Amino acid sequence: MTMKKYAAEAIGTGALVLLGCGAATLGDLGGAPNSTQGVGPLAVLPIAFAFALTVTAIAYGVGPVSGCHINPAVSIGVWSAGRLSTLNLIGYIIAQCLGAIVGAAILYAISNGRDGGYDVAVAGLGQNGWSNISTASAFLAEFVGTFLFLVVIHIALIRVTGASVNPARSLGPAVFVGGKALQQLWLFFAAPLLGGVTAGLLFRWRSL
Repeated sequence: MTMKKYAAEAIGTGALVLLGCGAATLGDLGGAPNSTQGVGPLAVLPIAFAFALTVTAIAYGVGPVSGCHINPAVSIGVWSAGRLSTLNLIGYIIAQCLGAIVGAAILYAISNGRDGGYDVAVAGLGQNGWSNISTASAFLAEFVGTFLFLVVIHIALIRVTGASVNPARSLGPAVFVGGKALQQLWLFFAAPLLGGVTAGLLFRWRSL
């Protein structure tokens, strides 16, 4: 049963990356061509809906099996709330990261089929990042965004960093895009995981 949970998390996270990042990469939404950070105002809602509807659909499919975390920050939040064992936390995170990489690989393969080819280093793969704000501001946005994601909503932060709030979702595209996406990846692990732990502890202490 445990392996079924890990498989469900891998499949769910892969689908999230494929469909969510695919909305930014393949949708031609008029925003920044290489990432979900800095997208135009008309692109924010379609991308947000793509991620939200994907999560909703996945929840029906894998929720009864694994709880549909599909996000290391969610898993670490559940762990810090005392509702997930350390062993399962490790298994969930490994499965989510592997699923995200596979999802990004499928998206890259689809994008490569475009007429004239596809330069992922230039056109990107829906990766997260920041450029017009300080690192401290980006960290704060991801920390607060993850905290709000676990308890409410975070749509306003999409134009700041792409509102990753999900280390696996950031990892998948970054593996293929490389360069700045990999250099900035640390923040999309550190801030969301810290935000997840904070939210989980507040639930554990019954402050939420």
